[in-house]
Amino acid sequence: MKKVSLFLAMITIVLFSVCCDKNDNAKSNNEEMTMNTTMNDLLTRRSVRSYTDEMPSMEVIEEICKAGTYAPTGMNRQAPVIIAVTNRDVRDRLSKLNAAVFGPDNDTDPFYGAPVVLVVLADTTAARTWKEDGSLVMGNLLNAAHAKGLGSCWIHRAKEVFETEEGKAILKDAGIENENLVGIGNCIIGYTAGDYPEAKPRKDNYVYWIK
Repeated sequence: MKKVSLFLAMITIVLFSVCCDKNDNAKSNNEEMTMNTTMNDLLTRRSVRSYTDEMPSMEVIEEICKAGTYAPTGMNRQAPVIIAVTNRDVRDRLSKLNAAVFGPDNDTDPFYGAPVVLVVLADTTAARTWKEDGSLVMGNLLNAAHAKGLGSCWIHRAKEVFETEEGKAILKDAGIENENLVGIGNCIIGYTAGDYPEAKPRKDNYVYWIK
């Protein structure tokens, strides 16, 4: 009986070791796969300037916004805010205000038909790095949108738009009355229409080494 018990115990130990090895290998493979996926997303994201009218799901938009909130900020003071615009009327108002920066007669759509605009602003009194912080949030939004299978593009002139009375009114209507907020950028997102843009060659002197 003792020999049988000892034999069963040894088998149990061997099986446990095998399972542990498999779990460790699986964990290592998953971590490597995640790393490869992250690097691939960073290297393959492009600025998209043509979109369909299809609205991404609210769940996906919320995930992208969440990624934006985890961008690093100076002393973790989290100076930026994100205004997620999915309302078509407000989106079109922002588009007209953005186009008007070029001139009052400009009737183009600077958002290229994208149905969603994620506006990033930053509180200039929250941190001395407010502009850099807002830019990092924009970067997270752009990359997160690509990771979720959406096109994205950084559209400028958020600063000029929210310096206007109409721009301030849009913020007030959204319950935002912080006069210290300055526009950083507009991250437009949506489903890409047509072919996905190809990468242009990187310049030769992009990275300098000091070894």
